[in-house]
Amino acid sequence: MSNPHADDDLVPTETEGYKVGEKKTLDEYRSLDANDESLNRWKESLGVGGTTVATGPKDDPRRVVIETLALEVAGRPDVVLDVSTPEAIQHIKDNPVIIKEGIEYRLKVKFRVQHEVVSGLKFLQVVKRKGLPVDKTQEMLGSYGPAPTAYEKRFLPEEAPKGMIARGSYKAKSKFVDDDNVTHAEWEWSFDIKKDWA
Repeated sequence: MSNPHADDDLVPTETEGYKVGEKKTLDEYRSLDANDESLNRWKESLGVGGTTVATGPKDDPRRVVIETLALEVAGRPDVVLDVSTPEAIQHIKDNPVIIKEGIEYRLKVKFRVQHEVVSGLKFLQVVKRKGLPVDKTQEMLGSYGPAPTAYEKRFLPEEAPKGMIARGSYKAKSKFVDDDNVTHAEWEWSFDIKKDWA
């Protein structure tokens, strides 16, 4: 029998007392309290303070486009996962990434925002081994406005598991969701913890 709550692992935790603000269009943000200096600084940080805004291609309705997810490891090139196309996502699902046991790394995501402001963007990830959850991550990325260039966000450092028991194959499911519970991207990928990178 299938579990109706199988995806509960990727439901963001809610902060008690936090109320999501009302959704606004770019024009509504621009005209919002035009004489409030601190609000104008906040709007400029989102890229919606001026008269021109990069809204994105008309033939691509996505609001958030995740380009890459990478493992940043000191002293070596990043392990980059291309997640920009369905074909690239299928490749990382079918071809496990090798991660050396015990290394310290940090995740780094590169993404674009287009068309509208995205509020409270979060990264969620659950890692399973032999079908059982072994790690869960929830990282708040923040709010972003449309921009012609990609944003990059680095997460807190983590340590890969080590030891003979930790070595083996893992499956991860990653998801980007906002305060309105809109899922902007979701994919599965796999990795192997090994004694060395080779």
